Amino acid sequence: MARYRWLTKIDWALIAFALALAAVGLSVLFSATYEGPRDQWTFGALWSGMPSIVRKQILFFGLSLTVMCVATVIDYRHVETYAFILYGAGIVLLLAVHVIGETRSGATRWLDFGPIAFQPSESMKMLVVFALARYFAKREPEDERGFYLRELIVPFAIVGVPVVLVATQPDLGTAILITFVGMSVLFCVGIRWQSLAILAIAGALALPVAWNYVLKDYQKDRVRTFLDPERDPKHTGYHIIQSKIAVGSGQVSGKGFLQGTQGTLRFLPEHHTDFIFSVLAEEQGWVGCATVLGLYVGLLLRGLTIGQRAKDRFGTFLAVGLTSILFWHVVVNVNMVTGALPVVGVPLPFLSYGGTFLTTTFLIVGLLCNVGMRRFMF
Repeated sequence: MARYRWLTKIDWALIAFALALAAVGLSVLFSATYEGPRDQWTFGALWSGMPSIVRKQILFFGLSLTVMCVATVIDYRHVETYAFILYGAGIVLLLAVHVIGETRSGATRWLDFGPIAFQPSESMKMLVVFALARYFAKREPEDERGFYLRELIVPFAIVGVPVVLVATQPDLGTAILITFVGMSVLFCVGIRWQSLAILAIAGALALPVAWNYVLKDYQKDRVRTFLDPERDPKHTGYHIIQSKIAVGSGQVSGKGFLQGTQGTLRFLPEHHTDFIFSVLAEEQGWVGCATVLGLYVGLLLRGLTIGQRAKDRFGTFLAVGLTSILFWHVVVNVNMVTGALPVVGVPLPFLSYGGTFLTTTFLIVGLLCNVGMRRFMF
């Protein structure tokens, strides 16, 4: 039995938080897409009337669990060995998207491999973490107070190249997330306050340039709509207005399972992906939202604890970077659907529909378990 002792070192609490969120996600996805009777339902009727999109998500869930198990068992230090190779492969796939990618809704983000459509930008967030963790694992700052800007030229390039490639697809939401994730790792490794001040000033000076020469017209409209949703309620402001209606109508305890109207009657666009949290808020109210956010807090704290306790620098940077991916997705999505941030099209981990994204999130959980488990084996 000694050979299986490593099973006792797995962070089962982390896995429990992830499974609970995925279960909530399947429930909310079912309610958002179910088209059968909603007043007097039976479990038999629910099973026979299960939407095809839910059946697909269940299959993705099974695949994701397999990926998580594999990621838990294989030594994460192999990721350190091949980090730059994996990052390079990701860049090649992003370039391939610009050449042979499939266009949907005006954006070229997918590579079509027969029955499978793959979105390379989703995995790029994780590959950036791999590359940054590998780079900083072997380097110490010249000054004990943190890295100078001149020492961060390579890390900035590691983050900047995929950000440019993703932003030109165009996919501004994912590009912003890659930037946030990269900055999270840089904060973890330590940057001098003077360097941070210079970066902040440079960012502020770049905003007018980005507004005039980088952002497309529809992206500018999203910012204007964020500032004043009522300026165009039937077009650019429609998403956020309907989302606020859904969130507010849930009040404290919600309308109940299958009793939501904004998603069911198709008032709320993208109710099964980017705005899945709005469906949750309408049906389960403040109580349901607080419960889900509590599960996210537990998951994120477990991830940061694993990073803090890791036995090597690569493990620490890897765990913090992977946790930051989940953190920024939750922060941006929840604030987006409640009107605190512009609509940028960011899915909610474990809840939003999507095979690539669900598999990626469980891969993150598996790698975090790997880092936490192997500190007992060094």
